[in-house]
Amino acid sequence: PFAEFPWFREAPIGKLLNVTMPAPHHLYWPDLDIDLAVESILHPERFSLVGKAGA
Repeated sequence: PFAEFPWFREAPIGKLLNVTMPAPHHLYWPDLDIDLAVESILHPERFSLVGKAGA
């Protein structure tokens, strides 16, 4: 959902699909320079910085 992760909204699908898992429970989109803990995706309400566009 883009409400919680707005930086993905305008990303081309190819950049969204280029994702790696550099550590357990951690995802990284190198083309977008975005890294997130899996936990923050499963439970965005627990992470105050998730969804703060422009932060």
